[in-house]
Amino acid sequence: MPVQKIDARPVWRRRTTVRQWAIWAGWLALAIAAVWCWQVMNRNTMWVFVEDAPQQAADLLSRAWPPRWSYLDRLWAPLWDTLNIATLGTLLGIVIAVPVAFLAASNTTPSKLLLRPLALFIIVASRSINSLIWALLLVAIIGPGLLAGIIAIALRSIGFIGKLLYEAIEEVDAAQVEAVRATGASGMQVMDYAIVPQVLPAFAGISVFRWDINIRESTILGLVGAGGIGVQLESSLARLAWSEIAVIFAVILVTVVFSEWVSGRVRQAII
Repeated sequence: MPVQKIDARPVWRRRTTVRQWAIWAGWLALAIAAVWCWQVMNRNTMWVFVEDAPQQAADLLSRAWPPRWSYLDRLWAPLWDTLNIATLGTLLGIVIAVPVAFLAASNTTPSKLLLRPLALFIIVASRSINSLIWALLLVAIIGPGLLAGIIAIALRSIGFIGKLLYEAIEEVDAAQVEAVRATGASGMQVMDYAIVPQVLPAFAGISVFRWDINIRESTILGLVGAGGIGVQLESSLARLAWSEIAVIFAVILVTVVFSEWVSGRVRQAII
């Protein structure tokens, strides 16, 4: 009787048994965490108001329609202030963020033990606080007005621009840097001829993108007294003038769409 040979070839499996069980345990833990978070989130929810929400929304829309388009004449000056807040705040943020980014990049910082951690701390501190919180603090310190809004936008922009720019600096082609350094160029000349030309397109795209974001953020800074069209929005909300609020929302929407178009065209031209 012939002896049958057992095929001893290994069978390919995507995951080991232990790893598969670990994945299932992770999904189970995620489901349990989601259920727990949902319970915590809805612990104090008054569902009677949630059930009435469609009727309240319909009533609100009925009072906001038709929009009071005659109110549009009072929005041009605040809208111009909003654009100035976003533009000047972005420029001020760029002026501060550029040196901070070069200090934070590991290949351009003059001190990895002191200046680089300090620059990284500035970037993290700027990004951790929302522009509305910055505006609230600045209004309390220097008073209400456009200056508080401009500085708030700048302080928020430092972290955004600084982080993306220093990452772009660290990703430059080292061969080009070494080629310029091999000619006997000084540190500033290496920076000028090898590093800056490589990061300039990224810098332009980052700056325009941040300006686009600041347009949106500056529209609400007036809610805390930092100037712009948000002041008119806060006034209309206080008077429950929903037809005026509809006009303000329309103006903000058109402004944001326009800034998005400008930002996209500029980035397309750069790329």
